[in-house]
Amino acid sequence: MNGAENKNTRRSTVNRLSAENVTLAYDQRVIAEQLSVEIPDHSFTVVVGPNACGKSTLLRALSRMLKPAEGRVLLDGQAIHSLPAKKVARTLGLLPQSSIAPDGITVGDLVARGRYPHQSLLRQWSAEDERVVRESMARTGVADLAERYVDELSGGQRQRVWIAMALAQETPLLLLDEPTTYLDIQHQIDVLDLCADLHEEQGRTLVAVLHDLNHAARYATHLIALREGRVIAQGAPKDIVTAELVEQVFGLRCQVIDDPETGTPLVVPAARASRSKAEAAKREATKV
Repeated sequence: MNGAENKNTRRSTVNRLSAENVTLAYDQRVIAEQLSVEIPDHSFTVVVGPNACGKSTLLRALSRMLKPAEGRVLLDGQAIHSLPAKKVARTLGLLPQSSIAPDGITVGDLVARGRYPHQSLLRQWSAEDERVVRESMARTGVADLAERYVDELSGGQRQRVWIAMALAQETPLLLLDEPTTYLDIQHQIDVLDLCADLHEEQGRTLVAVLHDLNHAARYATHLIALREGRVIAQGAPKDIVTAELVEQVFGLRCQVIDDPETGTPLVVPAARASRSKAEAAKREATKV
């Protein structure tokens, strides 16, 4: 094998999106230091952890919304902040945690904005754009809301509209910050099923922040567990989700059993009486 072949082989093993030794901060408040993660290509990666551990901050850095104070985020081997914004937008889509629509915009018009990265002076709105927007609304169950104003919708409806806009962007990488927020249990499962379809049928790489550890374990192919801005564990859910990990990351005593539907890890929190008894025993032990 010659040098060029060696170089190509090395390049093919590098994942498209990663963070190298990043320090993430808002003003002077440091959220994470020397944090490194690799997002496996064609994975459904889910980031979990307690509140304020840096999950959403990491997603903002991976999407170029937050520039690291130190280190760098790489997209296709290049520092993401060195790339043209439109090139990034054609490669990586983001559903942020809190999205605000312009006043007086309809659902159809908002979803259509997902096609902006594909427009240029030489390429204006096309039949292909129309098809993608229509299909994105159909897949998220908002097609019948196309003429409604976004600010008239319920929280759950708005969330599905924003997901439709992210889908319309048609990027190989899609980042979603708490995509099940405001949704009832049926629509939570619908959205996660949709994400799984995008991953399995279209080969998209998805990165999502989720609060529900059982949903994460059921849907993720790759899990990243954070605590206080540090990666505590990462890997396939069946390999890393244990009672010890849940207590270390979340401070929750539990059992981890097989999900009867999927065989994936299922976290069963210890009952209140059991937790109270254990806490009492711990207090007694510290007195000795």
